[in-house]
Amino acid sequence: MIVINLDVMMAKRKVGLAELAGKVGITNANLSILKNNKAKAVRLETLDAICKALQCQPGDILEYVENPEEE
Repeated sequence: MIVINLDVMMAKRKVGLAELAGKVGITNANLSILKNNKAKAVRLETLDAICKALQCQPGDILEYVENPEEE
């Protein structure tokens, strides 16, 4: 399963939800869904904008973790 560690990167960069949403060009609600790991999909355009705003790589935000429920 893919885990979105956006909250960790936002904390490292000391960027708030509203500030990042403004820089990325998405709503606070949609960014909150990503931040809370509730998203089912992420547009590459959005991921690109997040990485640009936080000056990071996609791998800093996205992580693959084995899901024990699938075994």
